[in-house]
Amino acid sequence: MKRLIRSFGFAFKGLRHATATQPNFRIHLVLTAIAIGLGFFLDISFNEWEWIALSIAFVLVVELLNTGIETLTDLVSPGYNEKAGRVKDVSAGAVVVAALFALITGVVIFLPKLIVLIHHAA
Repeated sequence: MKRLIRSFGFAFKGLRHATATQPNFRIHLVLTAIAIGLGFFLDISFNEWEWIALSIAFVLVVELLNTGIETLTDLVSPGYNEKAGRVKDVSAGAVVVAALFALITGVVIFLPKLIVLIHHAA
């Protein structure tokens, strides 16, 4: 049981590190708060919450993996190395794919509701 509790401690330490040192991770956290706020404001369905939660988790997980890959790459190749740069570029590309998925999901869920809201307010 001690080992399990300690492993959670390491995981939260990693989350704190990412939050403290990675501007993009903080941006994703702010966008997460906005998406959750919009979800409550627009009273989205349970199914829509599932898609929003999946999108949020997907982006945050990929961003954390990207941070880990970049850190490891810097450790094993502290100087310039074309292949190390390629590794970092590809992992950053994975974040872009995840973020685009989340953006499209958000547009599909939120935009029609916002259009109706604006149309009714006018």
